[in-house]
Amino acid sequence: MRGNRSRDTKPEIEVRRLLHKQGFRYRVHVRPVPGLRRTADIVFTRKRVAVFIDGCFWHRCPEHFVGSKSNTDYWGPKIAANVSRDIETNRALELAGWTVLRYWAHVPPAEIAESIATSI
Repeated sequence: MRGNRSRDTKPEIEVRRLLHKQGFRYRVHVRPVPGLRRTADIVFTRKRVAVFIDGCFWHRCPEHFVGSKSNTDYWGPKIAANVSRDIETNRALELAGWTVLRYWAHVPPAEIAESIATSI
């Protein structure tokens, strides 16, 4: 589990590089709402946009998710809790006036950066 990064993953870094190259400035791995214990991967504070780049296994990607064949009593509820927390996070941020953008890690970074640029 130590090898699984929660921040600065390859897809995140590539998207950040592309955005920075286009002149965007942002904050990395911060809480958009101070009282909410959730951190977004990329945050545009002035525009109030929070970007999450979700891993296919950890967030149950509909295209690529394959459940664990061992220790299912642990992994099943763990992944379900992650998905539930994602929904709760979206709702809490939107109620606080934020725009939430979620992308899967398998989407090409150029597509993600383009989508973010047009959304801001």
